[in-house]
Amino acid sequence: MGREFNELFDEWSLSYDNTVSGNDPEYEDVFIHYDEILTKVAEHSSGTVVEFGVGTGNLTAKLLNRGLNVYGMEPSEGMRKIARKKLPFVKILDGDFLEFPKIPEPIDTFVSTYAFHHLTDEEKAKAIKKYSTLLNKGGRIVFADTVFATLDAKDEMIRDAKRKNFHRLAEDLEREYYTTISVLQDIFNQNGFSVSFTKLNPFVWLIDAEKVDS
Repeated sequence: MGREFNELFDEWSLSYDNTVSGNDPEYEDVFIHYDEILTKVAEHSSGTVVEFGVGTGNLTAKLLNRGLNVYGMEPSEGMRKIARKKLPFVKILDGDFLEFPKIPEPIDTFVSTYAFHHLTDEEKAKAIKKYSTLLNKGGRIVFADTVFATLDAKDEMIRDAKRKNFHRLAEDLEREYYTTISVLQDIFNQNGFSVSFTKLNPFVWLIDAEKVDS
């Protein structure tokens, strides 16, 4: 459920903000328009928000700036420490997409950026089913993550990374659970959501799902 990557993220926490700023050539295309991507997720959010994969708190800060009530979930201790230092008054808890503390008020929006791919497709379906039970009609799931139009597109991106000698990126794309739009479309539809996909950079899509079934 993503916690198998905790050691990696504890180590990455010290340089994460530098990476997302575009200073790592291998991941430059992954993080093109990073600030705008976070802004779009925040703009599509409302009310009481549960954020998965808080990281160092960059999206969290944008949600707070919009006056939203945020509960942050982050399984990496290293990331939590940095986020809590940057945002000392925010509720940043030890939690992940599937296991997180009970929220003591109705949830309006679930959000996440650059994290949902840590779950297998089976786990993704389990997570969306869980969120459906916690949202009222009109509630939203707003994720921005690396997704591929087809498996062929994913394979081509891996080949391209290897041609550029971007070995860390290629290993990342092969190791983690990056999925396709059609798989996500089916998962959301089966759980009572209407969903749209908007491409934001060569890797990342905005996934905006509204619960339409009560």
